[in-house]
Amino acid sequence: MRRTRSLEIHGVTHGGAPIPMGARVGNVLYSSGIPGKDPATDSLPDDIASQARFAFENMQALLTAGGSTLDHLVRMTVYIKDNSVRAAVNDVWLRCFPDPHDRPARHTLVYDLPGGMLVQLEVVAIIP
Repeated sequence: MRRTRSLEIHGVTHGGAPIPMGARVGNVLYSSGIPGKDPATDSLPDDIASQARFAFENMQALLTAGGSTLDHLVRMTVYIKDNSVRAAVNDVWLRCFPDPHDRPARHTLVYDLPGGMLVQLEVVAIIP
């Protein structure tokens, strides 16, 4: 029987939905949609720079909670409200992964995100 371990990010919720932020199965971590919410308030800032920064910080908090790190991130899917926010997301991406020869796979999709959300991340990581 497979055992799944639900993971959370302190201070960040899915607005009351009974959905964990991620799950660890064996040595693999899968995230749900990771929003750019400020964990101090569990709310979305209005600007993309803040949402992008919080989304990546929340992703790192989830990786830590699951026993992983950015070095073990395998794949990221980035959902953006529209292409006007892509540069702000890329700015944070490049700070996290400055070496072009040492980055996880990434796919970015324009998606009609709800409730003022401008960016959302999904990741897969290995737990060393």
